Amino acid sequence: MKGKKSLVYMGLALGMIIYAVPRLDFGGGLSLQSVFVVAWIGFALLVVAAHLHELLGVEEEAKREQLRVKRMRRWQLEQTVLGRRKLLQVKK
Repeated sequence: MKGKKSLVYMGLALGMIIYAVPRLDFGGGLSLQSVFVVAWIGFALLVVAAHLHELLGVEEEAKREQLRVKRMRRWQLEQTVLGRRKLLQVKK
């Protein structure tokens, strides 16, 4: 469900960019209008990038790794509280 929403929103943002960019006026040098055009396109591309990031699941692997580390630390704390920590240490 989450992926479908991101796909729809990204499609809408891309459609908005495709519709608006040909109608935007880039000429005129460094004017308030050209600054607005550049900022608008930048924000629109940022929205597309955010939804693409969500669709590709870039953070899923990092979340899984964080969960694994959190579980290991909790287990180590339990072992320490139960007095079993000495059994887990590696002898040199």
